[in-house]
Amino acid sequence: MNNKIIGIVLVVAGAALAIWGYNIYDSASAQIGRALNGDTPIEAWAGMVGGAICLLVGLTRLK
Repeated sequence: MNNKIIGIVLVVAGAALAIWGYNIYDSASAQIGRALNGDTPIEAWAGMVGGAICLLVGLTRLK
């Protein structure tokens, strides 16, 4: 029972992190930064990668 609750929490948190990271990646300031110097904000990468990892771990806990 505890593994299922932890899995659900990780899936929800992972989805939220991935969406947050994508929103930062797609923001106007990030687009200008990518156009000028080609850099992507580290917060965007951390959110998207961290969200994907949380999603995967959460899905494995649900099985």
